[in-house]
Amino acid sequence: MSARGKSTASQTFDTSICLNRLGVKPEWRLMEKSLEMGITSARGSLHLFLGVALSTVIMAVGTIVLARLLMPAEYGLYTVALAPSLMIGLFGDWGISSAITKYTACARVENKEEDIRGIIAAGLIFEAMAGLALSLISFFLATFIASAIFHRPESTPLISFASFTIFANSLLVAIQSSFAGFERMELSSITMICQSVVKTVASPLLVLLGLGALGAMIGYTVSFLAATIIGVVVLYFALLRSLKRTQVNRSQIYRTLRAMLRYGVPLSASTIVAGFQLQFYSFMMAFYCDNVTIGNYQAANNFAVLLTFVTVPISTVLFPAFAKVDPKNEQELLRTIFTSSVKYTALFLVPATMGVMILAKPMVSSLFGETYTYAPYFLTLYVISNLFTVFGGLSMRSLLAGVGETKVIMKLSLLTLIFGLSLAFLLVPAFGVVGVILGNLFAGLPSLFWGLHWVLRHYHVKAEVKSSAKILLASTLAALPAYLITNALRTSEWVRLVIGITIFLAIYIFTAPTIGAVTQTDINNLRAMFSGMGLLSKLINIPLTIAERIAKSVFGSKKQL
Repeated sequence: MSARGKSTASQTFDTSICLNRLGVKPEWRLMEKSLEMGITSARGSLHLFLGVALSTVIMAVGTIVLARLLMPAEYGLYTVALAPSLMIGLFGDWGISSAITKYTACARVENKEEDIRGIIAAGLIFEAMAGLALSLISFFLATFIASAIFHRPESTPLISFASFTIFANSLLVAIQSSFAGFERMELSSITMICQSVVKTVASPLLVLLGLGALGAMIGYTVSFLAATIIGVVVLYFALLRSLKRTQVNRSQIYRTLRAMLRYGVPLSASTIVAGFQLQFYSFMMAFYCDNVTIGNYQAANNFAVLLTFVTVPISTVLFPAFAKVDPKNEQELLRTIFTSSVKYTALFLVPATMGVMILAKPMVSSLFGETYTYAPYFLTLYVISNLFTVFGGLSMRSLLAGVGETKVIMKLSLLTLIFGLSLAFLLVPAFGVVGVILGNLFAGLPSLFWGLHWVLRHYHVKAEVKSSAKILLASTLAALPAYLITNALRTSEWVRLVIGITIFLAIYIFTAPTIGAVTQTDINNLRAMFSGMGLLSKLINIPLTIAERIAKSVFGSKKQL
């Protein structure tokens, strides 16, 4: 038996043992297979979660220091100067990064290891060439953009330095996509942590040396370059060196790249459209809003990043998970994975979002001080969009990408763009930053519901409305008393923050199993998915055990589905 065969057999055996220990004895291969995929995805998600969490915490420290060193106006200038490189960088990927993940995952499932080296080589070459070309374009347009468009000539050197992040980020995304294709999420975590450490150290240090917003931008740029170099080294030594030695010639790279572009271009079009809308709002904000207000918006955006602890790991691991499923011959498996992914994503993301909304004021004030007066209000509005996860938006896009329906994703993005641009001209001139937030919020709703209707009609998958409603209710019941109590307290902001988090979590853990938002089946599945992770398994098991006891005391011997 090959090494790969041994690995697969071992994984199946471990899954069966885990099921038996938990008293979950599957009667169908479907249940076991879906749980196997759930365990693989959960472990990958947890590895990525830890990377995202640690890198974000490190980045948050640097951001807090940076925000305290810079005045809101300087922070606003720094934010404005990032927009051109982010806008131009949208045109560098052409879906190649997603194609790397999909084709690498498929090659591994089909035991075509000899193709993987060519897939990754083609992707890296394309990303490097496209990124370099766009970096040069951005660099030479810096003066024109700063003076003629932003009417902020002082932003020219900042835009120039930010241009180099296009090249670095193009390569970095391709490298991280390769890691995702191998389901080695811990390697992506290494690059994220590296980037956050360099930025956290370099940007505040350069500001302290007297470079102001320019120093912050230089640190930002250097962090991407450092992460990319580390990523290249890790990719070679951890993955590529162990692959079979195969000759990758120019014609093979050309054929592989052509196939990747056929898959990726529609997906890229959707990414470009979505990114264009976001950056268009940034340009509108730069035109209609002052630097102080933009600085407050960026401060709120930094706190909203906390929710990527949940969204980034889940969406990243769902993509290769869906890519492994044959949508024609494994329809029931596809439905099972989709329904479970929606529920378990909402189970974590919805309460996290509610918590951020009700504790926005103590969060911002504790870390950034009282200078950023508008940031809590902006933050509360900004994160509302995450609540729509209960309908299945996050899982829907991962499913469409995984099964190759990239043209549908492109149509969804075009629909969002049409509404987004219309709302931008209506809302931003009248309401400034609030118009930016509301425009982005409402622009995505038509495509969300049309997309959910499309996948229901073609793949017969949908979220369980009843489960989603219970999760929303449990989060709301936890949020209301936490908000009222923390606002009634007359103490320091950090004390209010700690008390608010404690009250919210305690009520949510009690309420969720009481009203059936979390069932015994969910608890068993979550235990299985997070099993074998050492200390983390034990930590995760604490709230699961509490929820289990509450569920048993409420429902007794009645079976929960």
